[in-house]
Amino acid sequence: MATTSSRPAGTGLPTLADVWRREAPHVLGALLRRYGDLADCEDAVQDAAEAAAAQWSAGGLPDDPRAWLIRVASRRLIDRFRADSARSRREALDAARQGNDPAIAPAADEVPHPEVDDTLRLLFLCCHPVLSRPSQVALSLRAVAGLNVEQIAAAYLVPARTMTQRLSRARTALRQAGARFEMPSPPELPARVAAVLDVCHLVFTEGYARTSGETLLDASLAEEAIRLTRQVHAALPDHAEVSGALALMLLTHARSPARTDAAGDLVPLAEQDRSRWRRDMIDEGVALLETTLPRGHVGRYQLQAAIAAVHAEAGSYEHTDWLQISVLYDMLGRTAPGPTVTLNHAVAAAMAHSPAVGLAMLDPLRTDPAMRRHHRLYAVRAHLLELDGDPTGAADEYRLAARLTASLPEQRYLNRRLARLENPSR
Repeated sequence: MATTSSRPAGTGLPTLADVWRREAPHVLGALLRRYGDLADCEDAVQDAAEAAAAQWSAGGLPDDPRAWLIRVASRRLIDRFRADSARSRREALDAARQGNDPAIAPAADEVPHPEVDDTLRLLFLCCHPVLSRPSQVALSLRAVAGLNVEQIAAAYLVPARTMTQRLSRARTALRQAGARFEMPSPPELPARVAAVLDVCHLVFTEGYARTSGETLLDASLAEEAIRLTRQVHAALPDHAEVSGALALMLLTHARSPARTDAAGDLVPLAEQDRSRWRRDMIDEGVALLETTLPRGHVGRYQLQAAIAAVHAEAGSYEHTDWLQISVLYDMLGRTAPGPTVTLNHAVAAAMAHSPAVGLAMLDPLRTDPAMRRHHRLYAVRAHLLELDGDPTGAADEYRLAARLTASLPEQRYLNRRLARLENPSR
């Protein structure tokens, strides 16, 4: 989808990208109700997106962008199938194309959960049990969140070509399984939630700290992830990990107003003005945790939310209870081990004990193929080497991290840290 803006500077009107983010899941959902096949419908929606990029940039947004996109996508889908040799399918699509503006509305029996919107239905379709967990999450990030293949590949630390193949196989598997655009039945719902939470959290993470581009934050993407998680929480209010995931997002997103300066550059946690943190989100997140944690089993989202709560309740960076955070990361490492957990645990251990302890924890990651090209490993090492009194080693790591990141705000931040080491008198 092209992201060319049709918003004149200073007008405050929505851009093409804004409209696309908001409407794409609804357009895809409308097509899925009528035509059923995710791969075909995604292709048609992409065709409509390209048409919108060409026409809206020149003529402005239509009065009803969603209806425009549905109409164009539906016609493109019909035209594509008109060229197919499958007569029965072509005739069924022709029958749907009566009148100038095809109605794409669900039958009454197609909406078992009228309080749930199309985005959540689409999310559960992408998290169909016929797919592996990585495929469920990747397909959801593409179809629901609108992330491009490069962004999804970066989240998984795999090449874009590998991710393209994974997405293609996932769409084929859904077609072969006859997966439908509908919410799971109540007995099926809890088993499907784990993948949905993974998707929501990855969407949130991409909004909170973009992997590439000119801006650090995409607040609308982070807030969409929170909105979806709220819907899952409304459907399953007693599900501990759903509550934990929602608490984690709220507690983390509460820091967003202080994470960038006036120029849009990164402000690290140690330098953030905590008076700008969203106290309403912190209070809601803490209340969710206080209700959830006493119930028994504690999963990874509850543990991450607990870590975020310790940060949120510290009056300053210096008064952060790093020992408690380190203990929580140790628990998280046993519950859901992974390189990102190790990175964060190393920082907490360095602050709680010594930089040398944290650096030793990072050593195994230096031979991990998935992490050797990931800028965060080198950024964390640079920070800990700087704390350990090794400015030369820290400079080398900052330089490498800045070269590897695709986020321009992070790159500028890392280069500023590097310049400070190279020119300490400035």
